[in-house]
Amino acid sequence: MTQLPPVRRVVTGHNDSGRAVFASDSSFETQLIPSGDARFTLLWTAPDLPVENNDPVDGRERDAGLTLQGGSVIRVVDMLPGQSSPMHRSNSLDYGIVLSGQLELELDDSATTLLGPGDIVIQRGTIHLWRNPSETETCRIVFVLTEATAVEVNGQPLPEVHP
Repeated sequence: MTQLPPVRRVVTGHNDSGRAVFASDSSFETQLIPSGDARFTLLWTAPDLPVENNDPVDGRERDAGLTLQGGSVIRVVDMLPGQSSPMHRSNSLDYGIVLSGQLELELDDSATTLLGPGDIVIQRGTIHLWRNPSETETCRIVFVLTEATAVEVNGQPLPEVHP
């Protein structure tokens, strides 16, 4: 199994006179999640939209689940070789950008598509799972999630499904 390098995060801000500065420059290892199928690292969160750029909190230190109600989350996911996530759905709009490796996206009707480096998926509240088809290569994907309304079918909201 390939172990990918730490994720570098550069954060900008302003000094007391309003000039742009580099507020931090750090690297973070991805951490194995309890299901054992992937490694995550949270890079930043914002509790509100629009984002309050005067908030002094390091967005990585904010408590966030898979999504952040009313806000946004960015994280890096290393999907481990030969592993699949459980089927899941969240009330969010997710932008997924594959950086390396391949990742299969499967929907609840068993339809699949294969994504590779540079591919971007826009996940709009559908139930789905992720599968790494490689037995040796880790797939790295960046996800940006923003809260969204539940999808409605026949006037009824579809429930969130969390593993």
